[in-house]
Amino acid sequence: MEKVNKVRVIQTARDTGERFKVNADLLLDQVEPGKVSSVEVDSQQEFQVIYGFGGAFTEAAAYVFAHLEPAKQAQILDAYFHPEQGIGYSFGRVHMNSSDFSLGSYSCDDIVGDVELKYFNIERDKRFVIPMLKAAQKVKGEPLKLLVSTWSPPAWMKTNRRMAEGGKLKDEYRATWALFFAKFIKAYEGEGVPVWGLTVQNEPDATQTWESCRYTAEEERNFIRDYLGPVLLREGLSDKKIIAWDHNRDLLYERAKVILGDEQAARYVWGTAFHWYSGDQFDNVRKTREAFPEKNLIFTEGCLEGGVKLGQWDRGERYAHNIIGDFTHGTNAWVDWNLLLDMNGGPNHVANFCDAPLIADPVSNQVYYQSSYYYIGHFSKFVPPGACRIYCLADDPRLETVAFKNPDGTIATIVFNPTDEQCRFQLKIDGLGAVVDSLPHSIVTYLGKWS
Repeated sequence: MEKVNKVRVIQTARDTGERFKVNADLLLDQVEPGKVSSVEVDSQQEFQVIYGFGGAFTEAAAYVFAHLEPAKQAQILDAYFHPEQGIGYSFGRVHMNSSDFSLGSYSCDDIVGDVELKYFNIERDKRFVIPMLKAAQKVKGEPLKLLVSTWSPPAWMKTNRRMAEGGKLKDEYRATWALFFAKFIKAYEGEGVPVWGLTVQNEPDATQTWESCRYTAEEERNFIRDYLGPVLLREGLSDKKIIAWDHNRDLLYERAKVILGDEQAARYVWGTAFHWYSGDQFDNVRKTREAFPEKNLIFTEGCLEGGVKLGQWDRGERYAHNIIGDFTHGTNAWVDWNLLLDMNGGPNHVANFCDAPLIADPVSNQVYYQSSYYYIGHFSKFVPPGACRIYCLADDPRLETVAFKNPDGTIATIVFNPTDEQCRFQLKIDGLGAVVDSLPHSIVTYLGKWS
């Protein structure tokens, strides 16, 4: 059967006003050797499976969402989760107990010494977070892959007797804390919100002015091996994915070596998670993938700090650079931080304001789409769960590229140009090619199907 040589072209560019603009189809023909640089794709060279994209249902995001009019709420949910109109999100992340992006500091059980967790409850989550999650599920048409992360145990379980400022989990409460995870998962599922997986501790190598708790690699390994894994198994929750680290790329490989290098701990662990705040360090992602090919890698948090910068184009470009770098080095899934924030980049109870792909003003009932929404969407909208990364190489150093083979046979090639220059190149897919121009500060998804 002949190869199909028609490629759909979807473009977003800073200077043209184009956002997911569908341009004229590109017709691939015989490759013209030597004339211009190339972006070469080989669909026969397959790498890791992709599980999807998503964002975080923080209390801050859910609070802002709850204070918008119903039509705007529907618009936001469609933008992220609608299977045709949205950008294809399939993951969610939620904090167990409070985080900096909560309205205040709290836990699901603040009764000192309640080791049996008789007073455990998720009443706080039922106010804003769970309603938004359920609404997203309804729009999606199926449950999200919901990831539970914790910033801190209750203060009474910690060495510093505070949820903030680091501290550690006291040894005598490790079994209780493991049970806390099981209680939280069962409580959410009792509300009709299935849980897919959990991370052991958000940023375990950081002492923050907000909720935080420190673990060494050995402490995290031992907690998974001796408490969390066995408790989830005992509670009938062994299908929940346990994910280690959940901090920056800088120590990703070192952390994975300790935890995944222990056979007993590793049998409970689905993979490792990481953030972007320490810099690119993509080589650590590659090293972890190569050292533990049977385990998974998931990016679980990234945002631009310092509050909202409406319309600032670098918002999206940082996302594209990181997504391409992470996937080309072996990552399986990519989850953004807050789905939605207010005009200040909050609410945030410690004034740690950040930006988000969607910003809303509940007073005027307006929603603003940042460039990050479109840049993430150039991946998430066109690369569904079950896709796999395939070989893709650009010989023009100005361009950043990655390509995927989707379950329906579609090939998605993403070309990102962060420079001030127009770049001409030949797109070559499985031996067929066409010469195209990449606009300055643009991102393009090329969709083609071969038989």
